[in-house]
Parts: sequence; C-alpha cells; structure tokens
Amino acid sequence: MAGLNSSFGTSFEKALKAFMTKTLNHGRSVACKLTGYKRKTKENKQMENKWILLVEDNADDEELTRRALKKNKILNELIVARDGVEALDYLLGAGNNAGHNIDNLPAVVLLDLKLPRIDGIEVLRRLRENEKTALVPVVILTSSKEERDIANAYKSGCNSYIRKPVDFSKFNEAIQNMGLYWLMLNEPPVK
Repeated sequence: MAGLNSSFGTSFEKALKAFMTKTLNHGRSVACKLTGYKRKTKENKQMENKWILLVEDNADDEELTRRALKKNKILNELIVARDGVEALDYLLGAGNNAGHNIDNLPAVVLLDLKLPRIDGIEVLRRLRENEKTALVPVVILTSSKEERDIANAYKSGCNSYIRKPVDFSKFNEAIQNMGLYWLMLNEPPVK
C-alpha cells in the first residue's frame, strides 16, 4: 500500500509540475494570479473571470477567509452572501438580484451549513435542481464535524467538505489548497 501512495504522490507531483510549467510558459496565468502581476493575455482574462462566492453569515469567519485568500495571493473576486436566500437570489437572478446577469457563474461556491433563513444543505439542493447551477462546484466550508452533516452534504451534491480549522495557519493551508485545486487545476464543464 505504501508503494501505491508513493506512486500516486509522485505522479500527482509530476502532473502538477507539468501543469505549472505549461501554464508559466504559455501566458503565465497561474503566476499572474499568485503574484498579482497582470499581463494582458487571453489566459489572464479567463482567470480574472473566475470568481468565488462565499456564503457565510459570520463576519469573523468572512474576514478570516478574506485574510487567508489574500495571504495566499488568491486575487480572484470574492462576492459574499450572508444567508441562503441572498446566495440563491444572486446565483439565480431572483429577489433583490432580479435581472442580474447569471451567465457568469462562480468558479467555486464556498458554502457554510449553518445559515439564517435557508440553511446550506437547502441552498445546495436548490443549486443542484437548477439546470443553470447544477454543475457549479460547491465546497462546504463549515465548523461542523457531525457525520450527519457530512453525509447530507455529499448526498445533496457537494463537491468537497472542508471543516474550518480553529488554528489560522491550518485554515490558511486549507484555503491555499482549495484555491490551487478549484481555481487552477480543476477543469469545469463546458458551458
């Protein structure tokens, strides 16, 4: 088993290195996002269009997330919805966001579970039921470690479940890994 894990790790590292080399040699999109340097290229325009929706009602957790993104030089636009209704209205162009252009969907939704008005599981279910938002990556970012919450999140269609670490350095590392995967490595479905 150790050989399998070692082999997988080596293969992943090689793939990541090849990806980074290819990207750095063809438009520098990853380097531009990580360093803040902006060079006008088609790749940069595509990276700039990748935005993040954070659905979080706790101002302290919102600020912690902003700090972790900034510290990791994840410069993508961050839009914050403070409850489930606000998130759904924004993504579906309803309520206060009626008429809002919903063609440019987020690269990833970071969704808390314990939200006012409509909880995170119900937000996730409604996103998956809607043809327009069914394939948007949703990462549950919550302090809950209850097995029932984890099972419900995956049954409802989340792509990943991350428990918010109490320690900022661990939270920072979690955000860094999330940004690397969802904003740079993940290939979204063709629109």
